[in-house]
Amino acid sequence: MPTLLGMSNLPIPESVEGLNYTGQLLGTQELNVDAALITCPVPFHQWKYKNGGREYRGVRTEKYTYVKDLNGPWLLYDNLNDPYQMNNVVGNEAFKNIQADLEVKLKAILDKQGDQFLPGEEYMKKWNYHWDSNDSIK
Repeated sequence: MPTLLGMSNLPIPESVEGLNYTGQLLGTQELNVDAALITCPVPFHQWKYKNGGREYRGVRTEKYTYVKDLNGPWLLYDNLNDPYQMNNVVGNEAFKNIQADLEVKLKAILDKQGDQFLPGEEYMKKWNYHWDSNDSIK
């Protein structure tokens, strides 16, 4: 949302989460981001809890995709050698240092955004969303 507001020359309220990439889109600033954040704060609809859905946070770099759920590390893929992400190497000794580095990177991004990575129910309560027994928002 900050980028949409920035592109519209509108002020960005402090309560709005995210980053303003207006300068990068207009070519007046360089993009100095080496990882994209991947999130699922609340699983619902097609990937609801009953179907195995889970909250997760992750990072995707040019070389790797790393994702953790509330229980800890979940997925790690080598995007260059496994572009279809068929071989999950999380916990693999050969990727131990890479996994640790990506965990640090993910933590830094979450800390910067103030994301405490809470269970989905906490966000539903915080944002005053109501859901039914099918994990659908009412």
